[in-house]
Amino acid sequence: MTSKANYSQGLLLFSLKNKRQFALGTLKIRELVPYRPVTPMMNTAVGVKGALTIRDQTISVIDMGEVIGLGPMTESQLQNAFIIVTDCQRKVVGFIVRQIDKIVETNWREIKQPDPILGRDVFITGTVEIEDKLIQLMDVELLLNNIYPPDPRAAMAVVTDIQREQLKPMNILVVDDSSTARRQLTDVLGLLNVPFHVTNDGKKALVHMHEQAAAGHPVNLLVSDIEMPGLDGYELTFEVRSAPALAGAYIILHTSLSSEISVSQAQQVGANEALTKFDAKELVLSMLRGVDFFKNSK
Repeated sequence: MTSKANYSQGLLLFSLKNKRQFALGTLKIRELVPYRPVTPMMNTAVGVKGALTIRDQTISVIDMGEVIGLGPMTESQLQNAFIIVTDCQRKVVGFIVRQIDKIVETNWREIKQPDPILGRDVFITGTVEIEDKLIQLMDVELLLNNIYPPDPRAAMAVVTDIQREQLKPMNILVVDDSSTARRQLTDVLGLLNVPFHVTNDGKKALVHMHEQAAAGHPVNLLVSDIEMPGLDGYELTFEVRSAPALAGAYIILHTSLSSEISVSQAQQVGANEALTKFDAKELVLSMLRGVDFFKNSK
């Protein structure tokens, strides 16, 4: 069967202070603007250069190279720099980069997980080979998490004892390629004392689901990111719905993109719900709807 979820995505290639190329998915990008002076702000995190008003919206402007440890750009470098305005995790911010190279089309299947030897908290979410060059995809979620640490209370969701006990028997699988997003999602379940499994890509998730089904414990609730290397959330959903032993799972896709298109595509491939991440209350409410789905289907 051919997957109708085989979506290609544009990647914006850009260079930082060291002239090395990196990439961002174009779905996370609002626009590109030439660098212009910003208004400094008090008590900001490392890399936050100030504020700038673009199209009647005031946003924070961040030196991406400085955040990842390359040091700030010089005044002469800033003269020819660009600002990439992104919309991710319900935050609109601008990232200063040294040079904009081009936009290329790629398929998520061609994107590979970064080498584990790099460690857990690198700012890279995947790698892809383009024109014989290895390009690293920037993990915007981790960048934003470092600059704007989440409120610990954001991982708390209030549930009744009955609701907690309803969630506990569920076989729950969480899938996300971003270490930051995985921690956010699993912290919610951990604080509720609800058991779960977690994996960092769609291929491993699919293998896990087949193993669980073969053992007589099929996954009930699948919570998956949409934008992942190798096998994205759309394709994972399509594969699950195409396999009779897995198809009964209640599927919740989530995305850092503030886009109705992502939600529409999630529904087209068979997801039960699609959320913009991250909101603990929304996530738990959607999982409880999954519990009701199983109760009503008996």
